[in-house]
Amino acid sequence: MPAALLITGTVGAGKTSVADAAGDLLAAAGIPHAVIDLDWLRRSWPAPADDPFNLELTLRNLRDVARNHLEAGARRLVLAGVVESRDERRRHQEAVGVDLTVCRLRVPIPVVHQRLARRHEGDEAGLRWHLDRSGALDDILVAARVEDVVVDAGERSVTSAAAAVMKAVGWC
Repeated sequence: MPAALLITGTVGAGKTSVADAAGDLLAAAGIPHAVIDLDWLRRSWPAPADDPFNLELTLRNLRDVARNHLEAGARRLVLAGVVESRDERRRHQEAVGVDLTVCRLRVPIPVVHQRLARRHEGDEAGLRWHLDRSGALDDILVAARVEDVVVDAGERSVTSAAAAVMKAVGWC
């Protein structure tokens, strides 16, 4: 039976990298799957004033992309993205149309800041925005409790974090 996993966490937590590595683990196990980075489904400018993170566009695109992958034979969908509320979680589940498990990556904020500094080297404005957002978003995610499982990913390699996520959700 097809199923979906959404890997969430604050900016710089490693969502996309861990989702990519989870895809590699599924491929090695011979499990048909797709990895979907929600940031790419929402990437459009300008965003509507009442929807600054393009949630509506993300969900419209996710419906089509998930359906296409499932119709092409994917048995697992691995999503990387931020879900800030129970309502957003419900809407993402509706969009994928299959059971959705959410795993939050927990990474200490000082580690997140180091990662962001590397990622945004030479982009002072982008770095400042992400540094400011990281702590606030982490607080939002902790309070929202949208996840089914939490995996500590601060001191792990990407592959180790992906393996821990797969084990935590029962996909290995």
